[in-house]
Amino acid sequence: MIGLADCNNFYASCERAFNPKLRNKPIVVLSNNDGCVIARSNEAKALGIKMGEPAFKIKSLIDKNKVNVFSTNFALYGDMSDRVMSVIREEVEVMEVYSIDEAFLDFSDLVDLDRALAIIKKVKQWTGIPISIGLASTKSLAKVANHIAKKHTKKGIFILDDEDLIKRALNVFPVEDLWGVGRKYAKRLKQSGIRTALEFISTDEGWIRRNFSVNAVRLQKELKGEKCYDLELTTQRKNNICTARSFGKEVKSCKKLSEAVSTFANTCATKLRKEKSCCSKISVFITTNPFKPNMKQYHPYITLNFEIPTNDSMEIVNMANKALEYIYRDDCVYKKAGVIVGNTTPQDEVQMSLFDTINRDKQKKLMYSVDKINMLMGRDKIRLAAQGFVRKWKLRQEKLSPCYTTRFGDVLTIKI
Repeated sequence: MIGLADCNNFYASCERAFNPKLRNKPIVVLSNNDGCVIARSNEAKALGIKMGEPAFKIKSLIDKNKVNVFSTNFALYGDMSDRVMSVIREEVEVMEVYSIDEAFLDFSDLVDLDRALAIIKKVKQWTGIPISIGLASTKSLAKVANHIAKKHTKKGIFILDDEDLIKRALNVFPVEDLWGVGRKYAKRLKQSGIRTALEFISTDEGWIRRNFSVNAVRLQKELKGEKCYDLELTTQRKNNICTARSFGKEVKSCKKLSEAVSTFANTCATKLRKEKSCCSKISVFITTNPFKPNMKQYHPYITLNFEIPTNDSMEIVNMANKALEYIYRDDCVYKKAGVIVGNTTPQDEVQMSLFDTINRDKQKKLMYSVDKINMLMGRDKIRLAAQGFVRKWKLRQEKLSPCYTTRFGDVLTIKI
């Protein structure tokens, strides 16, 4: 059996874990630049607030119902995710971390309701984050079971282990809620008269293959109880890493644009080191605001190559700024920029050059020290001067909560 552990309303739950006053209160978390709703508590859902709704459109609803609004705090959410996964890992020997708030668990040794309930209780007690667990014979059915556990059980657990029970569950399960079925596929399926998961698995496999993809066929087989996806126990190395942001305020000067590009390039380099990878090329893009057609539009993109694959922040930032010089125009106003590092290879497989002018051992030790200090003291405690200090271009995060677990100054204190 495979279990799917999924944190309930994860971003909202992270905010609530450190602020008891938020219990049973409506919460929404906004996207970059405080634009759209990307997370909601159950209380916010009950008010009719939808995912993706622009914040300005629901301002009156938020004010009227005293909805607690937060900017995204990815430092907090990422750390809380690590804590949740660490607690689960103590109870389950084999698991696959699927996303920031989901993990597939191997229950092949023992399927026990009490065991699953104990995991739910321990995660809540140790982290403050509520989770639900769905159990079934395949990943796709475990997704269905978890969906039922979240919406229709009090204890947050549901087991799909009986053929008749599976049929009854799939008969009322909307096709758009199936794993991997997006809006586009759901629309096409409904146009063909397929509205439920049971109707989907009853459809001819050949028709599914012709009209959709091999992944749709695999989904159909998994819903019938035939395992197509095993637990992935090794993290796949990313071939590309991208950091891109829209600016809180539009940027015209090359200096401010350089600060942003340097910051994004440094973030990519940090991620490379975390994955023990090096990149051999870097791409930089800048864009004007597409929603202001009356202004001059410009969307350049450039790729440069490194002679030797690297994960050194200084080298990557220098190359990013070199790329920016090629594409920057002073007659445009920019709304967004991004950096992509690609063609990654494991750092221990990088082929050195006899003519290398960089002392890579020295740089490796320096980067290790910087990463260690930033991990202990908080993000960007040590950063490159090229990243700037005032950084007016930064994301608008007017409702950002403290970084309770990753910054010493934000750690909760108890007054006695």
